[in-house]
Amino acid sequence: MSDLTPNLTLIVVIVVLTAGGVYLLLERSLTRIVLGLVMLSNAVNLLLLVAGGAAGHPPIITDDMPADVLTETMADPLAQAMVLTAIVITLGLTAFLLAMGYRSWQLHRHDEVADDDEDRRIARLAARDRPAVRGADTDEGMDLDVEAGETRDETDGAPAPGGEAP
Repeated sequence: MSDLTPNLTLIVVIVVLTAGGVYLLLERSLTRIVLGLVMLSNAVNLLLLVAGGAAGHPPIITDDMPADVLTETMADPLAQAMVLTAIVITLGLTAFLLAMGYRSWQLHRHDEVADDDEDRRIARLAARDRPAVRGADTDEGMDLDVEAGETRDETDGAPAPGGEAP
């Protein structure tokens, strides 16, 4: 019978990467979101590899291998194939998010994700401990369109791509 208990160090690394990735995903900066996505992706890849079986053993067996390798120490090839697929998907998503962050930097000279009116409405209702009911557009007589006009946008006053202020 083979020892299938995972390495404690790998489990700690997976937990730390997952916690750091989730924390960074909740930030407003696209750069931090990209770093969080990469950390979370690496944590999931490590988790799949740890769950796939003992390290260092072949995922595919042949007829000329000893009998003990055939029955006890074979690694799961499905986990390895899933990790390879996840790496490719993460690479594409990372490239897309980096392109979005670069474009945001070109246009606004920052990569912060702005709040929208719906976020503000939900935050106001949550602060007052009221449910967000469909059709509850107004709060204390102020319409969201009026509030949107009065709210300062963080891109106001940012230099244009040419260098001059708008």
